[in-house]
Amino acid sequence: MIDDPYRKRLFEMRLIDIHTKYSWLSDELSDKDFIKLFPVFYKRGKPVLPDRPAGYDLDRQVFLEVLVAFRQSFS
Repeated sequence: MIDDPYRKRLFEMRLIDIHTKYSWLSDELSDKDFIKLFPVFYKRGKPVLPDRPAGYDLDRQVFLEVLVAFRQSFS
């Protein structure tokens, strides 16, 4: 799979849903900054699961929701 802007935008929309679901995230980060924490990289034409953000301590539940959103967007 080559860079698919539709799936990438779908992932970003799901990240925005996660961001608005948790009010404490809105207090700490803007939605654009939250999206920037999870860039989409491709390896051999396939998207790679995002890692935990190095510079930000993210709740485990939120990170698991990000992984689910990634799999739903790119599968």
